[in-house]
Amino acid sequence: MQTSLVANLLPQARTSWLGKIALVVLGTALLTLSAKIKVPFYPVPMTMQVFAVLALSLAFGFRLGLATVLLYLVEGAANLPVFAGTPERGLGIAYMMGPTGGYLLGYVLAAAAVGWLADQRWDRHWAKAILAAYVGLMLIYLPGLLWLGSLIGWSDVLQKGFTPFILGDLAKMLIAALAVAGVWQITNSQAARLE
Repeated sequence: MQTSLVANLLPQARTSWLGKIALVVLGTALLTLSAKIKVPFYPVPMTMQVFAVLALSLAFGFRLGLATVLLYLVEGAANLPVFAGTPERGLGIAYMMGPTGGYLLGYVLAAAAVGWLADQRWDRHWAKAILAAYVGLMLIYLPGLLWLGSLIGWSDVLQKGFTPFILGDLAKMLIAALAVAGVWQITNSQAARLE
């Protein structure tokens, strides 16, 4: 397994179980915060969850990225108000079975795929990082749209679950990929200067 960005920046995270647990818990806190942030955007306001899932997966790699998203979903299933619109729109399993349930499943698929690609060093070059994040974004949308369509019908699924969000999500995907690849470039150039 290749070294993730977070393990490169925090070497103790490679060997310390306590450090890994702290990173996963911190990651779930960032996911929760990202769900609560509403950014004005046309045609609908957007949260920053897609950005957080993709950035954390690129920075953490497969194991920590996947563990972070899974713990986040466990927290939500345990009635903690970690998702967008909670507690106002419900809590727990009932919320997770609602219209956004497929997207939540997509976070798991995205974390696994993007984290695995990051472990293959795709997070270190901007073009590969963008491609990895794009794969993750499509893995969020696929189960999201399938689940939403099964609930609301197929005629409106793109209009309600894709079109209002895709431009913002593409922007968040680009920012996440470029940020992680940029941090790698900075750390690599600093390491080269020290040699």
